Amino acid sequence: MTYSLYSRRIVHRFKVQLMPPFNLSSSTPATFILAGIPGMEKSHIWISIPFCFMYLAALLGNGALLFVVRTERSLHQPMYLFLSMLAVTDLMLSTTTVPKMLALFWFSAGEISFGACLTQMFFLHFSFSAESVILLAMAFDRFVAICYPLRYAAVLTQSAVVKTGLVALLRSFCIIFPCVFLLKRLPFCGHNVIPHTYCEHMGIARLACADISVNILYGLAVPFPAVVLDVVLIAVSYVLILQALFRLPSRTARHKAFNTCVSHVCVIFLFYIPAFFTILTHRFGQEIPHHVHILLANLYVLFPPLLNPIVYGVRMQQIKENFMKVFLCPSVRFLQE
Repeated sequence: MTYSLYSRRIVHRFKVQLMPPFNLSSSTPATFILAGIPGMEKSHIWISIPFCFMYLAALLGNGALLFVVRTERSLHQPMYLFLSMLAVTDLMLSTTTVPKMLALFWFSAGEISFGACLTQMFFLHFSFSAESVILLAMAFDRFVAICYPLRYAAVLTQSAVVKTGLVALLRSFCIIFPCVFLLKRLPFCGHNVIPHTYCEHMGIARLACADISVNILYGLAVPFPAVVLDVVLIAVSYVLILQALFRLPSRTARHKAFNTCVSHVCVIFLFYIPAFFTILTHRFGQEIPHHVHILLANLYVLFPPLLNPIVYGVRMQQIKENFMKVFLCPSVRFLQE
């Protein structure tokens, strides 16, 4: 009996020594390590230079756009209010990821706490979902303005615009927030290096030492179909818009309506094409090198925020005129004095 008890104690002590160095009450790691762009670590500094300039230009462009819309009362119309919402979501999309990315490139500060990683993941996907709803609302705005111009003021009131913004927030929250719980339920057994520059849902889930089929199914069954539905509704709106454009008797009116639609279509392509290309290459492009996947994912959070203000500033006459009025006219007056 004494020998048996002694043997059990030795076995127990051996098992304790072999246990991984994690808190026994939780299998959640304290921190994750963002690896950056695997295989291109020596080029991180050089890659960070254009990324930094693109981010600063996105901050400047979207900030200027918001300031112009807020300052000029003539722009307090549904189309420009939706444009302001788009600028806010663009700023959220880039600011959620780029500062940490630059810290990683410049100072090798890849360590991020589990809570901060989940927060970054949530706001990244949240801003993507919200921007998709706003683009759908902008398509509906153009549809009503061109197909039912006499009912435009009655349909798209300021109250309707505010409700649309709330719907974008609520839908995005309801779709993305469950991902936090789906990740928190997973056990992590020592794997804490994320081969990416920011935290995203499947990147975190793949580190778990458990079955992640629920996470995969949820991503394919809820957020992805919701965005695809937005794309389908936008496409239907523009088919009806094109039919209405060809029926307009005035060539000038047709040209003016076509110009506003072209700006919106350009923004739609800038947003959805990089996003879907990133998703599809991530799912099915196993032959594409991993560093190419990461570079595409980084450009996806930089290109739309950078180019959207430029597209609207160049294509929309009212934005261009009011921008010059707000920023250039005071400078001219100051020089004349």
